[in-house]
Amino acid sequence: MSGHSKWNNIKRKKEKTDAAKAKIFTKMGREIAVVVKQGGPNPAENSKLKDVIAKAKAANVPNENIERIIKKAAGEGDANNYEELIYEGYGPGGVACIVETLTDNRNRTAGEMRHYFDKCGGNLGQAGSVSFMFDRKGQIVIEAEDLDEDTVMMDALEAGAEDFFAEEDVFEIITAPNDLGTVRDALEEKGYSFVSAEVAYIPQTMTALPDEAMCEKMEKLIDMMDENEDVQAFWHNWEMCDE
Repeated sequence: MSGHSKWNNIKRKKEKTDAAKAKIFTKMGREIAVVVKQGGPNPAENSKLKDVIAKAKAANVPNENIERIIKKAAGEGDANNYEELIYEGYGPGGVACIVETLTDNRNRTAGEMRHYFDKCGGNLGQAGSVSFMFDRKGQIVIEAEDLDEDTVMMDALEAGAEDFFAEEDVFEIITAPNDLGTVRDALEEKGYSFVSAEVAYIPQTMTALPDEAMCEKMEKLIDMMDENEDVQAFWHNWEMCDE
């Protein structure tokens, strides 16, 4: 499969997670609350909740936090109603970007998205303007340290994975979107832990930026998205500058 995520993209995401745990916990809490209200508080009956709990655990959200959020969302304690909105656009140098948000004020979020893209030399587009350049796939990332590549690959494929890649320090496992939970659970039963496990937008091709100034603008756009509590995920096809 061509165009899978590069390790620099994964590594930067992991570093951001480690550096901003409080904000990650807030975002994960919002996502958990939404799926509880949609399908109930029992992960055995709500597959979306089961997937989000696994995603939260991969982001190192403590179990007690997860349980507290579920209880609050299942009761009447959380009055916020969040709406799922996806924005598409081009970053500096034509980098394709997709932003997944959960917001209680679509006008505020739309204004912020437009401002971010404009400030960084890009532009917000219409629905469908860049999504055709991405494949919607389940993506599981496992740290490679002390693991045998052939063993992990065989375990992943036996569990139902579509593809497998060995990056610098991680193994990346690709699944059909609806198979993510099944493959993740099978690997978890074998004792694997995950850097991340989520349904992702995988770029079909990558876009390199021509100079350091444009790279800095793209870095700024990523940072602004990370800082915004309405943004749940930010996907792009930037071939990141080497460290």
